[in-house]
Amino acid sequence: MLDNKGLVIAGVTDGRGRELPYTEGDADPEMGSPLTVTLNGARRIVVTYHSAPGAEALQWLSPEQTAGKRHPFLFSQGQPTLNRTWIPTQDSPGIRQTWEARITVPEPLKAVMSGDRLTPEGEPAARGRAFRFRMDNPVAPYLIALAVGDIAFQPLGPRTGVYAEPATLPAAAAELVDTERMVTAAEALYGPYRWGRYDMIVLPPAFPYGGMENPTLTFLTPTFIAGDRSLVGLVAHELAHSWSGNLVTNAVWSDSWLNEGFTSYFENRIMEALYGTGRAAQEEALSFADIESALKELGAAAPGTRLHDESGADSSGIVYDKGAAFLRTIERTVGRERFDAYLRSYFDRHAFQPMTSARFLADLRANLIRGDQALERTLRLDQWVYQPGLPANVARPEPRAFAPVDAAARAFNAGGRVAALPFAGWNTAERLRFLNALPRTLPKQRLAQLDRSFGLSGIGNSEVLFAWLKLAIANRYEPAIPAAERFLTSMGRRKFVAPLFEALAAQGEWGRPIATRIYARARPTYHSVTSTTVDKTLGGG
Repeated sequence: MLDNKGLVIAGVTDGRGRELPYTEGDADPEMGSPLTVTLNGARRIVVTYHSAPGAEALQWLSPEQTAGKRHPFLFSQGQPTLNRTWIPTQDSPGIRQTWEARITVPEPLKAVMSGDRLTPEGEPAARGRAFRFRMDNPVAPYLIALAVGDIAFQPLGPRTGVYAEPATLPAAAAELVDTERMVTAAEALYGPYRWGRYDMIVLPPAFPYGGMENPTLTFLTPTFIAGDRSLVGLVAHELAHSWSGNLVTNAVWSDSWLNEGFTSYFENRIMEALYGTGRAAQEEALSFADIESALKELGAAAPGTRLHDESGADSSGIVYDKGAAFLRTIERTVGRERFDAYLRSYFDRHAFQPMTSARFLADLRANLIRGDQALERTLRLDQWVYQPGLPANVARPEPRAFAPVDAAARAFNAGGRVAALPFAGWNTAERLRFLNALPRTLPKQRLAQLDRSFGLSGIGNSEVLFAWLKLAIANRYEPAIPAAERFLTSMGRRKFVAPLFEALAAQGEWGRPIATRIYARARPTYHSVTSTTVDKTLGGG
């Protein structure tokens, strides 16, 4: 039985070309139709099919939607269950498979995939050039990924490099210059990198996520390019997935914290190794603030605040940040050296295997706690994983990480002068802390002072711009709307797009017409991952 959503099946044969009977079951709007093949003893089957033009995993971009404006572009996004719209497979994170592919594309385009690139420059083919790929390590099916376009490559180190459109490549390479050091730091923490090369591709702005950890070829949004490497925590995060996510994978999506929580913890350790404890402490504090925000939004007792979550809430403040806080709590309870040794052995023991919350807790008890009942009681493992809210033993961030910024925010909130703020000298984390610490209701005069003094509506850092636009929209600050429109029509990253449209819609008769007007223009440029989310707020389709 294979997963199939919208595929047009022409036939199924065995390895000798003999037809095999198959049926397509009733269609579910989310999961598609089961494709059931009667094997009749066959050990190998061949499915002849094509995908539909609207396959949700695939985004086809016109030349106008690319940086170069000369050639079309295609990319896929499989997580969580979208690869069934272009590959008939068993599309579950609990499945592991190896794969090979041959992709034929028209000249002068290049194809890249999330596997070993056997013919990097391609080979002559009847309709252009063919590119061959192979993944020998068994991976979850959602990690099979493809991109095709006017793509160039620049090496960054002996085993790292970046692909991008030629117009984007210089800025991308400059931002990613520390990647080889990141790989070395990650290996020093948790063992060898097992995937050969670690390359990245910076995709056109329509890519719906910050990054996607496709093996050997991380997909990245161009919104991480800030010009000062202040947002490369995203790269550390995707690299860390090479261990937590790709090597050891959540078997079911209700345990996705095993991918994302582990990776968020690991990301912070990489950042500390490269950029110091101060930056790591600040990013930890921002992460903890996201937990508090999620608990406030969902309700501390809501089922969606559990790590093992079957409610479908899918809050990043829980999956990513509460998960990381859980591991950080264990680390600070047992000691970093002991916990690092455990995690390294965990990745070794379960390499290329699926994982569940129950199996992880059993492994933790067997290989770290080892019958120490006092430690078991102190850690509160089952409460962390299966109960809502935040356990009392949580390791809290360093309170001094943002002390000067918090003092400046208090002074501003008490009526202090904008000119007294050292905003220009703050790093990205400090700017985000300040903007998020401001009251959600501010006089338009104060907003105008901030905007004019620090150029917030025209700032090039996407994270800072996003924080500013949320504040401006909450106060119906009309001068920020052109910036919001430029932002929402120039990229499709769901993390930014969905909350901004929600914020506009929440402003009723003022904001909803603005949101509807902008979305009508932007929706055709978004990946289905993004548009499906915004449709729930504004309608569409």
